[in-house]
Amino acid sequence: MIGLSAIRRLSAAAVLSLATALPVMAESLADTMVAAYRHSALVEQSRAVLRAADEDVATAVAALRPVLQWAASHSVSKPEDSSSSRSSSLSLGMEMTLYDWGRSQIAIDAAKEQVLATRQALVGVEQDIILAATISFFDVRSALEQVALMENSVRVIGQERQAARDRFEVGEITVTDVAQADAQLAASRAQLVAAQGDLEIARENYMAATGRQPGTLAAPPPLPTLPANVDAARAVAQRNHPSVLQAQRSAAAAELGIAAARAERNPTLSGSVAAQVQRGQTQGLGGGLGEYRTQRGLSAGVNLSQTLYAGGRLSASLRKAMANRDQARATLLNVSRQVSQEVGTAWANINVARAQISAIDEQISAAQQAYDGVREEATLGARTTLDVLDAEQALLEARADKITAEANLQLAHYQLLAAMGLLTVEHLNLGIPTYDPSQYYNAVRNAPASSRQGESLDRVLRAIGRD
Repeated sequence: MIGLSAIRRLSAAAVLSLATALPVMAESLADTMVAAYRHSALVEQSRAVLRAADEDVATAVAALRPVLQWAASHSVSKPEDSSSSRSSSLSLGMEMTLYDWGRSQIAIDAAKEQVLATRQALVGVEQDIILAATISFFDVRSALEQVALMENSVRVIGQERQAARDRFEVGEITVTDVAQADAQLAASRAQLVAAQGDLEIARENYMAATGRQPGTLAAPPPLPTLPANVDAARAVAQRNHPSVLQAQRSAAAAELGIAAARAERNPTLSGSVAAQVQRGQTQGLGGGLGEYRTQRGLSAGVNLSQTLYAGGRLSASLRKAMANRDQARATLLNVSRQVSQEVGTAWANINVARAQISAIDEQISAAQQAYDGVREEATLGARTTLDVLDAEQALLEARADKITAEANLQLAHYQLLAAMGLLTVEHLNLGIPTYDPSQYYNAVRNAPASSRQGESLDRVLRAIGRD
């Protein structure tokens, strides 16, 4: 009979062997992007900024709502050579703007444009986060390949040095040849240390972007599909890039700012209703205090007002609004040009990287043939140790250049996507839930005040963890 403890040991061993047999899942580029998106504090920061902009709409809407206020007071007075008296009052009043010739509506429209601009800023932050994750992914992969290449170089040059020492022992080469091999090996080890340092830096950058150390990184996915030419890419960028769209919304808000400055000269029609209760003692005929008396009152009225002159403030506000409009237009033009330049630069980097890879492939083939030939000739005594080391170094540099060029080609594609405004969770189909900016906006745009009106807002706040 097998005991219970033996069964447990066998089960544990089976589980351990199964876990050992399971392959380690490599982290894909998409996994890195998702991790960076979930880790970044900039996303939460931008979401908070957007929620604040949403509240500006609610504030502007509230300007057309009634303002209800109450006030209570109690006073004690004691005139000279007289008894003290007391009085209390309670008032409830309501005031509301009835009509302001479009001033409040302009403020609402301007706040909405700022909300839309801030939403595009959130998309821009999303792109920056994903691009930083992409850069860190390719940096780690490239650094790992460089380290592996340098380790192989140290191994090969070590073999060359040992062969040089053996040939020196039998008198085929001089001590100078041995010294050259030693120097080349030391240089190769220094290059390895530098590559290992670059790898550690790349890992730290990956950690900062994703919140975790890189594991086994999978091979890059197929290159993303691009437009037919650079002009088509620029057209996509002008339609989709968040910086361009943000600048457009900001320019629209600046135009409304001029309308708002002009509307400051318009009249304002307001109405008010107030109810008051006052209770106090009055002085009696004999100089003493009389009985408490209660007085009640109700008042209502309308008020029409207009600022005719404010010391030049209104004119200054209008000129300032015009200057802000000009600034917003210039910003839009500059952003549009900058985005177009970024598209052109990324497109050029793709072409350069492709050309480099093609040329480096030919270089590697030629360098390999040269290295093999030099080694064979060196065994026959027709070449020196230095010739072998030089040929090996040329082959090493060509292979290192190809690693860099391949990483640059991959990265340039994603930089182009970012320049076109397409490096987003939605466009990349990352399959993770993202922040829906309309939920919070829809909950607050009408300036909810009561608990019943704010139920949807409460649900949104709970969903984003801000209740």
